[in-house]
Amino acid sequence: MSATSTTSRLRLLVPGVAIAALLAVLALALPRASADALAAPATHARHDGHGGHGGAVATVRLPHTAAQLALHDQMRRLWEDHITWTRLAIVTFADGSAGFSPTAARLLRNQGDIGNAIKPFYGDAAGKQLTALLRDHITIAVEVLQAAKAHDATAFASAKARWYANADDIADLLASVNPRFWPQSMMRADMREHLDQTLAEAANELAGDYAGSIADYEQVHTHILAMADLLSSGIIRQLPGRVG
Repeated sequence: MSATSTTSRLRLLVPGVAIAALLAVLALALPRASADALAAPATHARHDGHGGHGGAVATVRLPHTAAQLALHDQMRRLWEDHITWTRLAIVTFADGSAGFSPTAARLLRNQGDIGNAIKPFYGDAAGKQLTALLRDHITIAVEVLQAAKAHDATAFASAKARWYANADDIADLLASVNPRFWPQSMMRADMREHLDQTLAEAANELAGDYAGSIADYEQVHTHILAMADLLSSGIIRQLPGRVG
């Protein structure tokens, strides 16, 4: 799907919706947690990546060479772009700003940037597949919001299920190319946490709870940096000869 068609679909979600009703539907997608839990700093427990799932924290290897540092910084920049352009899309959508369409297009471009980043290590096919899945990650999110706007609980449940299934597909692709350091259960948990946090951020922004939305974004930011570090470290540890 092109950036133009996607942003055209997003423009259908314009102001004028009943924010309270929208939030009531979005709330169905959020995990059952207290307001205090949502406001608390994100924790990032990880498995050790060696087949054990007893709650051990994964080892994230810090970069030691110029090439490793470059990969570490690139992965952080790409995933920070992902959450930054997502936030700007949420804010411009909530405000009805004319900047929404180009922001959404830039967000879609980021998905290609992330897919291209893994091509040197896992090949063109894996990179293209990751890009396609990440683009679906964005476009299915549109469907979630469209269903919320229409107060269509059936469509909302369907879109939500497909959005989380897509998150699992992204996690499974990453796990398939690096199962030792990106185990499936850990990657699935990371992707689902990303969706949960983004939904909370959007719901608060649409409700006009800007302080809450900012607090949610801080959680999104903390989590995505940890995830980016896991990805760069996993490549370095799996392919030391490629990132010397």
